Amino acid sequence: MKQDDDHNIDASGRRDFLLGGVAGLALAGLAVASTPAAAQQDPSACTAVPGVEALVFDVFGTVVDWRGSIIREGQIFGLQRGLKVDWVKFADDWRAGYQPAMQKVRSGQIPWTNIDGLHRMILDGLLEKYDIKGLSEADIDHLNRAWHRLSPWSDSVVGLHRLKGRFVIATLSNGNVSLLVNMAKNAGLPWDTVLSAELTGHYKPDPEVYQTAARLLGRPPEKVMMVAAHKGDLIAAKGVGLKTALVPRPLEFGPDRREDVSPDPRIDVYGTDFVDLARKLGA
Repeated sequence: MKQDDDHNIDASGRRDFLLGGVAGLALAGLAVASTPAAAQQDPSACTAVPGVEALVFDVFGTVVDWRGSIIREGQIFGLQRGLKVDWVKFADDWRAGYQPAMQKVRSGQIPWTNIDGLHRMILDGLLEKYDIKGLSEADIDHLNRAWHRLSPWSDSVVGLHRLKGRFVIATLSNGNVSLLVNMAKNAGLPWDTVLSAELTGHYKPDPEVYQTAARLLGRPPEKVMMVAAHKGDLIAAKGVGLKTALVPRPLEFGPDRREDVSPDPRIDVYGTDFVDLARKLGA
């Protein structure tokens, strides 16, 4: 009888041990699966560009879909006020005035004016061009502030959260500070801080914008990476020593326009989107 009891105890013990082991392995697997990717990795490994500590982002077109957002804002605005306007063309025309307006500031043709002011200057011309009349000042201001309400690309928020787990992340946009802050609140963009060309009295691609960003972040340029969908922005950043990452946004200017995203030795990393960039940077 004792032998049978011992046999039963041994069998039961072995069964409990095996079940406990399986459960332990399952729990361990769940723990690994639920741990953020960055926490599972050696913090010094899996980074495509060693030494980078901070990422600064172009915003219009790179983080947010300005064109789709402005078209949508215009359509809503028009419906509410009974306006018949080609808002697709209106959005493209509004953006087309962006670079020429900044050039007027650079050349001294007009005094320093922030992006809200430049957007309003362009908008006033478009209201005449499209023969839009009868709007109050409050109406025009609301339409101008559509740029504060731009929506992010689908990967932007999740990708930025991943990148923030490993790096300091900040804007580096020509947009003025109040615009960028309002946009971040509206779109849920998790910046550590908001940096703007407005802080320098220059507009990108002037070198002072990139240099000031590195200085304000307390890091040498080579520890800061510029992230943008536009090669010109990245090449200018590279010129003052920043690292660079290109994240193309094929639909930024609509389906009929394609930007140059060909390989360039001055660009350190290519990401298909922010999640892919996070993976390549080990975040």
